[in-house]
Amino acid sequence: MGLMDKLRNELVDIIEWIDDSRTTLAWRFPRYQNEIKNGAQLIVREGQKAVFVYRGSLADTFEPGHYELTSENLPLLSTLQGWKHGFDSPFRSEVYFINTRPVTDLRWGTPTPVTVRDPDFKMVQVRANGLCVVKVDDPEIFLREVIGTDSSVDIDEITELLRRVITLAFSDMVLESGLGAIDLQGKQIELSAKLRDFVAERVDDEYGLAIPDITMNISLPDEITQAMTRGVAKGVEEAGFLDNVGDLNRYQQAKAADAMVIAAGNEGGSAMGDMLSMGMGVAMAGQMANTMGGAMQPQQQQAQQQAVPPPLPNQGPMFHVAMNGQQAGPFSIEQMRAGLANGQMTPESQVWTAGMAGWAAANTVPALQTLFATPPPLPTDAPPTPPPAAE
Repeated sequence: MGLMDKLRNELVDIIEWIDDSRTTLAWRFPRYQNEIKNGAQLIVREGQKAVFVYRGSLADTFEPGHYELTSENLPLLSTLQGWKHGFDSPFRSEVYFINTRPVTDLRWGTPTPVTVRDPDFKMVQVRANGLCVVKVDDPEIFLREVIGTDSSVDIDEITELLRRVITLAFSDMVLESGLGAIDLQGKQIELSAKLRDFVAERVDDEYGLAIPDITMNISLPDEITQAMTRGVAKGVEEAGFLDNVGDLNRYQQAKAADAMVIAAGNEGGSAMGDMLSMGMGVAMAGQMANTMGGAMQPQQQQAQQQAVPPPLPNQGPMFHVAMNGQQAGPFSIEQMRAGLANGQMTPESQVWTAGMAGWAAANTVPALQTLFATPPPLPTDAPPTPPPAAE
């Protein structure tokens, strides 16, 4: 510092901090050799505290207001420096201004996903992010643990520290709650308050900080989001997580219901929808019977039946049918018989099944001949006309 700076500091007797950044948490008032004149004016604005430090020890603290520095309003500093009858100007002391206003734009997020036990999906990895409101609550602890000898402390200097604390607190909170992934997302407001308590108790006595509020947004994996919007079982199957579904019956019922909805949604009641609905109705009835019967059996026997599926029935060859310029099927021979009966299919309809070289008319396929066989004409069993009687 040059001679002019030294003279300027000796003449200036106003100690204040004008800060418009809202991100600086602490600032040390610059003074040549930390010398302060007797009678200097101290101005502490709203949202600030002024702290005097002498040789590394916290001395006097001032709340917002306008003060004239004398030995009467510096009792701790007077004791530390041994002033018995006032002090000679100037005296040495560091003056720190502490920002007590809340900083509201501290963003946080979990750098790695947190594993959650879920009743439907077993193990799910969730992430969380949000905003944290932080403020200095205890200047003495903050000065000792965070400021040290720095001339200023910005919010960026403690952001990483707080993010680590919040991430660990989030993991502990999830473990303590015992909630599944979907329940966690449904109770975000309630859990945000609990997360705030988890974080606050880890930074108050340790760093002198307070956490007035935390917002939290829990994000689930894409496959879980699909399961929530399209049905639990179907979403898991599309994402390739069928092995993680505990209730296989729910999966089978969802598949059957989806197929029927798709078939019924065809405009005008297409042949494909009619024939699918016939086959699906039979399958659905059988499935419901199996489900009701299985509910009456012990859990262990039911689990064994689910683990070893029964053999598929032998339905014979399955045929694809060309209808209205589109490929439908495959259908069993019985389903095709029903299609012929209701006029959705004709003997000239093009069909194909595995082993055929190409599409062919249905009435030319040997395996389908029984569908088009017509009975021969009835035999004429009437007796021959008797000859006329002789005269």
